[in-house]
Amino acid sequence: MMQTAKHSLLVAALLAGAMSAQAAVTAEEAAKLKTSLTPMGAEKAGNKEGTIPPWEGGLAKATPGYKNGDARPDLYPNEKPILSINAKNMAQHADKLTDGVQALMKKYPDFRIDVYPTHRTAAAPQSVYDNTFKNATRAKTIEGGYGMEGAFGGTPFPIPKDGYEAMWNQRTAWRGGNFAMPMRVWVVTSDGKRTMASGGTQTIRQAFYDKDGSAEKFDGYYQYGKLVVNAPGSKAGEAILALDGVSDAAPRGLWQYLVGQRRVRKAPSVAYDTPDSVTSGIGLFDEAFTLFGPIDKHELKLVGKKEIYIPYNNNRAASARIEDLVTPNTLNPAQVRWELHRVWEVEATLAAGKRHVVPKRKYYIDEDSWQIALFDGWDAKGQLWRTNYALMLTAPDIPAVSNVVLWGGYDMQTGAYYLNMASNELPKQYEVQPPIPRSFFSAESLSSEGAR
Repeated sequence: MMQTAKHSLLVAALLAGAMSAQAAVTAEEAAKLKTSLTPMGAEKAGNKEGTIPPWEGGLAKATPGYKNGDARPDLYPNEKPILSINAKNMAQHADKLTDGVQALMKKYPDFRIDVYPTHRTAAAPQSVYDNTFKNATRAKTIEGGYGMEGAFGGTPFPIPKDGYEAMWNQRTAWRGGNFAMPMRVWVVTSDGKRTMASGGTQTIRQAFYDKDGSAEKFDGYYQYGKLVVNAPGSKAGEAILALDGVSDAAPRGLWQYLVGQRRVRKAPSVAYDTPDSVTSGIGLFDEAFTLFGPIDKHELKLVGKKEIYIPYNNNRAASARIEDLVTPNTLNPAQVRWELHRVWEVEATLAAGKRHVVPKRKYYIDEDSWQIALFDGWDAKGQLWRTNYALMLTAPDIPAVSNVVLWGGYDMQTGAYYLNMASNELPKQYEVQPPIPRSFFSAESLSSEGAR
């Protein structure tokens, strides 16, 4: 009898703990989104040193003369770096540098980061703010944190309680709704040789933000993505289609068209630690867009918030000539803008019974946009192996800040690196699209677009 009672108490405690972990924030907590926090959940105030300014609405008005699809102009062309950090002085700034950035400085004496004044440019439409406020008290994680429910049209967890909530914010972060862009992928080998690994068009529909949608209508698929490759000739015609959902009720869909096979096939291997063919295998598929696909092989811990230097407001880099930006060893430091921002640090550790070639990662998520700016990965021996980045683009015309333009990674062991989703020197940049029909993201459409 006593054994049964103890068992019942244990079950009750576990259930209570599970419910607590899944519970949305209270109305009192959510009210902070209209006072001390921004509508997306960041601290509205600046830091006490004045090196991070207060958020005052971000940039939400297009530059005069801007047309959809144009390259966004450098927003601060006359600003000069206030600080440059390299291997010689990095120890003085180590508390604001990630492990990966410090490793690059140690490995390449010429590598530096030029730090500019901080501008909190992140903004979103009012509808996103309104839905974020609603989500705060209705969104919940499910399936051990790897799924969620009750959210639509805004940041799901603007006041996150754990790493799972923070990563759901990144996955569903506002980036413009529907957009497309011509892109190229550049890889640089350890001997400094630069080549184009892939070129094509990337199209994304953030169904989570459909204007005619709602939490009640939402079918569980937060994003559809299609990549159609047109270069180099050996890859022309290849295509990848991905449908990503918020829970097991909306299972992930992956299809691939390979010219040699002349057919569309399901592609479950386009995930996790499979080498990414789009980057000639330098990157891994779950490193794409800084996070692509499920992350259920790792347990996620919300370490907390900190101030670090991250790439930000990199409109100038997005318009640079490739030969000026993609240089031997690293991206050209003179073309990349870094700023001091507050980020959420999330640590991913390999879960028991799971396998992954990168058993530990640290992600750094911008508090204003809820997007990953930097992340590092360690191998099974505990050696820093990979350091990845996103050169955050600011698009006041949308308005949004986006990390799905100009992202890539360094292999610290081989010395190779890559830059993905680069529209530099191409006729259009990140272009907002009208509503894209669901049929565009089907296996049938993949076949017709990929065939040549």
